[in-house]
Amino acid sequence: MPISNPRITGHAFLAELYEDDYFPDHVVDRGKAILVRLCERIEAAGPADLPALYALTHAATEEFNALEAEFEAAGSEIETVAREEIGGDFWVIAQAYGFEDADPEELIAPREW
Repeated sequence: MPISNPRITGHAFLAELYEDDYFPDHVVDRGKAILVRLCERIEAAGPADLPALYALTHAATEEFNALEAEFEAAGSEIETVAREEIGGDFWVIAQAYGFEDADPEELIAPREW
């Protein structure tokens, strides 16, 4: 299902990571795919409240937790810049789908990075 939210279709996910050679594009591409799938899931499920949104964002955060090993294998890691960029994109997604009152830290609560 293609994403229909114009605030999302016009957003460049993980842009700062793509600009920094420390983060290998092929791994960043996998992270971008996680965020795109999250948006698709939000549009398909239409979460009615914050707990429903958090269930979706927590699942996506778990996918990023698993992606950490790929960053490490490529000589990189999810460090401060990456954490802020990833967390910022989760926040953009929550806002774009009308969850302005979402807690940015709760969106990514199960993170291990």
